[in-house]
Amino acid sequence: SEVMFSPEAYALAEGLVSKAYINQGSQATARRSKLVTSLLSERRLPKDGWDDHSIESFLSEAAMMDSNNFLDNVGVGEREARVYSPLVARRHWNLAHGIGRSGDVAAEQPKAAGSSLLNKLTNLLVADAMRIAGLEDMGPALVLPLATGMTLTLVLLAVKSKRPKTATKVVWCRLDQKTCVKAVLSAGLELVVVSPKLVGDQLCTDLHAVRAAVEAAGPSNVCCVVTSTSCFAPRAGDACSDVAKMCAELDVGHVVNNAYGVQATALCKEVTRAWRRGRVDAVVQSTDKNFMVPVGGAVVCSGKGNTEIVDAVRKSYPGRASISPVLDVLITLLSMGSDGWQRCLEDRRDVYEYMRTKLGECVGEFGERLLDTPGNPISMGVSLETHAKLSEDGDVSFFGSMLFSRCVSGTRVVAPGKRQDVGGVVFDGFGASHDAYPVPYFTAAAALGTTREDVDRFCAQLRKCFKDFRKKAAKRGREA
Repeated sequence: SEVMFSPEAYALAEGLVSKAYINQGSQATARRSKLVTSLLSERRLPKDGWDDHSIESFLSEAAMMDSNNFLDNVGVGEREARVYSPLVARRHWNLAHGIGRSGDVAAEQPKAAGSSLLNKLTNLLVADAMRIAGLEDMGPALVLPLATGMTLTLVLLAVKSKRPKTATKVVWCRLDQKTCVKAVLSAGLELVVVSPKLVGDQLCTDLHAVRAAVEAAGPSNVCCVVTSTSCFAPRAGDACSDVAKMCAELDVGHVVNNAYGVQATALCKEVTRAWRRGRVDAVVQSTDKNFMVPVGGAVVCSGKGNTEIVDAVRKSYPGRASISPVLDVLITLLSMGSDGWQRCLEDRRDVYEYMRTKLGECVGEFGERLLDTPGNPISMGVSLETHAKLSEDGDVSFFGSMLFSRCVSGTRVVAPGKRQDVGGVVFDGFGASHDAYPVPYFTAAAALGTTREDVDRFCAQLRKCFKDFRKKAAKRGREA
C-alpha cells in the first residue's frame, strides 16, 4: 500500500536507491493498492483470494483511520479505545472502538471511520458469499458479534415487537438441541413444540400439526413459527417453503434457523423458495460453521422483499458491538476469494458423497446400515440396532465415548428413552427429535472443511470401536 509512500516520497527515494528499483517497488505496492480500489468499487468477493500480507496491510491502514491511532489524538472521554496490553492491541489490529452506535449496530462511528468501513464491507462480502452459495433474491446481510442462539433471541424479540401484544407463543418444529429452546424462553416467549413425523427412517415436518398448533393457539396469539434447515440426521431440514406459505396465509411470523445451512446448496434453495413463495421474517446462520472462523458470530438476513425484521434487529442492538467476530469473517472471505469459497462448497459436496459411500461400506461389515435420510444434505445417521442387542442392557450410549477416546469428535450417539428437561420444557426421547425413534443410532456430518482423509481415518477408528465393542460384549457373555 502507498499510505507511507506518496509520489513525492518515491521521487525522493530515488535519491537513495536506483530509480529502476524504486519503480519496480512502487509498481508492486500499486498492485496491492488496486486490490483495495477494486474491493471498494465492486463491493463483492474478489475473484482470487488475497495473500496474507495484502490483508494485513489493508487492516493496518483501516486501523489508522480510527481516532485512537491518530498521531496527534488527545482523548479525554470515558471511551477512547484505550488498551493496556500491547499484545491485546496487536491481536485486534489496534481496532478497539468496536462497531455501531447505541441506536444502530451498523451505524457509522465518528471516532472509527476505519472500523465502520470494515464492518460495512464485511456485510457486503457475506451477502455475496451467501448469494454464491444459493441464497437468491436476498436482502442485506447483517453480521452480528453474537453466536446463533443469542442472535435468535434478538430476532425473536424483534418479531415480538411487530406482533400484537397477545402474540406470546412460538410454534417450534422440534429439533433436539437446547439452543433454540433457550432462545425462545430468553425472549420471554412460550414454546409450543410440534414434533416431526416419521417417514421411513426420516423425520419430516408435520405441516398439518404446525397448522393445528397455530390455529389452536389463535394466529393473533402466535409470535412466529420457527423452522430449521441444517440439523442432525435422521431429521430432515424443514419444509420451509410450505411453512412460509402457511404463515403468509395465517398472518404469523416465520423465523428460519439456518445455523449451518449456507454450506448446502439444497438448503439454500429451500430458503430461497420460502421467501419467494411465502413469509419469512428472518433467517439466522452461524459464521463459524459456514465460514470456518472461531465461534462468536452470526448472520441475519431475509428476502429482499421483507427486510423489516432485519432492520429492527440492527436498530435494537443495545450499545456498541465487538468487531472481532466481524473481522474474522472479513479476513477469511478476503483470503478465500469467490473462487476459493466456491471450491470449499464443491469440496464439501464431494466429501458428503464420499462419506456416505465409505461409511455405508464400513458399518455394513458389522451388521449396521446408513439411515435413509435424503432430506439432510450434511448429516447422516448410522443404526446401532445390532450392537444394542449385543449389549447387556441394550444401552449403546457409551459408544460415543469409545469414539471420542480414539480422537473422533463430533459424533452423537442417540439411544431411545432419554427424558430431558430444558428450561422447564420436558422432552421424551431427547436427542432424536422424536418421542420414540425406533432404533438407536449415531450421527456424523460432512460439514464444510471435512476432508476425504478425515473420512478414511474416521472409518478406520470406527472399525476398531465396533470390534472392541463386540469383544467386550462377548466377554460379558462368557462371564454370565
